[in-house]
Amino acid sequence: MTFEELYDAQFDFVWRSLRRLGVPASDLEDSAQEVFMTVHRRLAEFEPRAKVTTWLFKICMRAARDRRRRAHVRRELLDARDFDALADGAPDAMSELERRQDLEQFDAALDAMDFDQRAVFVLFELESQSCEEIASGLGIPVGTVYSRLHKARGEFQRVYERMTRDKGARP
Repeated sequence: MTFEELYDAQFDFVWRSLRRLGVPASDLEDSAQEVFMTVHRRLAEFEPRAKVTTWLFKICMRAARDRRRRAHVRRELLDARDFDALADGAPDAMSELERRQDLEQFDAALDAMDFDQRAVFVLFELESQSCEEIASGLGIPVGTVYSRLHKARGEFQRVYERMTRDKGARP
């Protein structure tokens, strides 16, 4: 597989993975570029014993972890135009606003997780990889995958339920 074929076939996976690993939307483009620069340099070293998505996810994990380390304090300003576009009062606008709020809540629940647990959770729950594939791809024992997945599910549920409860308590 050539780099161009890999890029075309896996760009969406890399983008989703970075987003799910907590890379802010404003940094996704740069992070995806970092991932594909690494892929370009290391493509000849890739051994097709594992799935290419598992290899890419490991690179995404490193890129997301590095981005977190470099981001001492980041402040994102909400673009008022996003809210203005939704403020027309039409039922579709309200549905879109609720969808965005749900997505923000989902992302916040993911953000509350330990990074290694989050990686396993994303691969299993969102990318539908088996525990054996995750273990092989991340270079950890299967038992560790099960343990991290169990803890991640509990943490996700606890945080998501708390956020839902808090959201319902607001006027």
